[in-house]
Amino acid sequence: MSESTNREIVQSIFAALAEGERQPFADAMAEDFSWTIAGRGPWARTWHGKRAVRAGLMTPLFAQFADTYRNHATRILCEGDTVVVECRGSVTTRSGARYDNQYCYVIDLADGKMRALTEYMDTALAETVLSPPA
Repeated sequence: MSESTNREIVQSIFAALAEGERQPFADAMAEDFSWTIAGRGPWARTWHGKRAVRAGLMTPLFAQFADTYRNHATRILCEGDTVVVECRGSVTTRSGARYDNQYCYVIDLADGKMRALTEYMDTALAETVLSPPA
């Protein structure tokens, strides 16, 4: 895909996330998609495969939220098949705590699908506010 097409794919995913719609993100994952959270602590790991990402990360994470999670992109940079997104996510957890984190996602695309995502975030905040994934 072209650089502009890759940018458009990611822009549309994050436009949906800003409205609390997660399905476009899930639809854009390739079957062999991998998601790595960089850093230390219980959140820092890699999930391999779309099914593992959904079952091991997304489902348990979103189950902790009391309302709609929104993620707003503040900057999107693209070079070839790699798109970098700076963004801010916010939600209230079921325990009543605020989970407002900043992220940088490095997303690799192929054939119009996300193949890999490396996430940089405040893992200490995640560890403090959220229950870790199993």
